[in-house]
Amino acid sequence: MNVFDRPVNLDPLLKFSQISQSTQLHLKNVYSSLAVCLFVAAAGSYVHVVTRLFQGGFLSLLGSLGMMMWLSMTPHNSQTERKRLAILAGFAFFTGVGLGPAMDFVISVNPSIIVTAFLGTAMIFICFTISALYAKRRSYLFLGGTLMSGLSILFLVSVANMFFGSVFLFKAHMYLGLVVMCGFVLFDTQLIIEKAENGDKDYIWHCVELFLDFVTIFRKLMILLAMNEKGKKKEKK
Repeated sequence: MNVFDRPVNLDPLLKFSQISQSTQLHLKNVYSSLAVCLFVAAAGSYVHVVTRLFQGGFLSLLGSLGMMMWLSMTPHNSQTERKRLAILAGFAFFTGVGLGPAMDFVISVNPSIIVTAFLGTAMIFICFTISALYAKRRSYLFLGGTLMSGLSILFLVSVANMFFGSVFLFKAHMYLGLVVMCGFVLFDTQLIIEKAENGDKDYIWHCVELFLDFVTIFRKLMILLAMNEKGKKKEKK
């Protein structure tokens, strides 16, 4: 039994007939871990923005990638569970620190955008998650190929904009990225369900997948809101 396994009475509205009870419990573990990750990431961002003890940048990126690789190489079992949860917390912390430079930009424009972006991300994530949970099983898995193509296009646009330095291309990249990541919430949620139904109960790694979706949506939405706010301020001058 893992640390999140506790008896739970689910509200009838939150029961999904197409998902087995064991998978529903697995999802409870995934989303409980995700909530903890978001809290730890917020602490990491706070450390960068307020205390300046750790600076977001290349080193924080290396730290998060290192933690992610360490987690992927550590087998999932009852003996390593607490260790993997600690690694997950470290990964979330460094990811939060890595958000610091983007937050510095947003704070210079309007600090309230951070709260707006977080609430907007939460609403987007919840709506697409509920859609994936209530939809017919495997109905969104066909999106996999399209989403990977979308990531390829985003990469090409990003590389092209390194030469052109176009604000229009940058915004197009951000908006397209936002759409692609919303699709990944649908895809990853249903993929996690299928993996769990087939015996893969690694809720810690499944949490990583959804955490990355959430953070990426938050980053893009936050920057887009800040750019739009900055544009409005310029127009008023």
